[in-house]
Amino acid sequence: MSLLQVTDLEKGFGSVLNRLEVLKGINMNLKRGELVALMGPSGCGKSTLLNIIGGLLPADSGEIDLESRKYGLKNPSAVVDVRRTMVGWIFQDFHLLDHLSALDNVALALEISGVPSKEADKRALAALERVNLSDRADHIPDQLSGGQQQRVAIARAIAGNRPLLLADEPTGNLDIASGAEVLQLFKELCHDEENPISILMVTHDPDLASKADRMLLMREGKVAASDIRSAWGIEAGGEEE
Repeated sequence: MSLLQVTDLEKGFGSVLNRLEVLKGINMNLKRGELVALMGPSGCGKSTLLNIIGGLLPADSGEIDLESRKYGLKNPSAVVDVRRTMVGWIFQDFHLLDHLSALDNVALALEISGVPSKEADKRALAALERVNLSDRADHIPDQLSGGQQQRVAIARAIAGNRPLLLADEPTGNLDIASGAEVLQLFKELCHDEENPISILMVTHDPDLASKADRMLLMREGKVAASDIRSAWGIEAGGEEE
């Protein structure tokens, strides 16, 4: 059963005379508990697609169905519930507040969304435990490694019990070992039998992508293939001709 269904999504930017069509009819789905890697050349629309799914940007046409919540064409102000309760974000930059502890960085995000302070602390600690970082709860970001800071950011994203995480180059600022740890954590979160999360991850790293449950390739405004290795092979063959 699909958690997320994207149908005929289109998005362009600019005026009628100077318009760039970025998304040209995107169709894709994401199952509950699935880790899907999204690859493609720079400028192909990966971040635009994530922004529309995350309720930060309206599409020109098409539809998104996330746990029976239908949207896609509405302005961000009309889909606040999507951002607050359904979709969590993880970025290349960790976006942690330097003067707050790991626990407070996670709890603050919950409090902003309306969770009472004591309950926010309880959920934040549980989220840090889930990413194996409860022993660093009192540390500020400067006292944590890059990989640990990204785990705090992941804890912040999952603390609200959102069913979908959007990860935009989540290992871009990490070394190879830390990146591998983050990917392993993603797989554990997705395959958790009690509370599985679905993750759509944009990455430029084919090795990282190959370890996901499934891979998608965006090319020329569309999702070209679900097997990136064969898609790259076709592309490479075309270049050699």
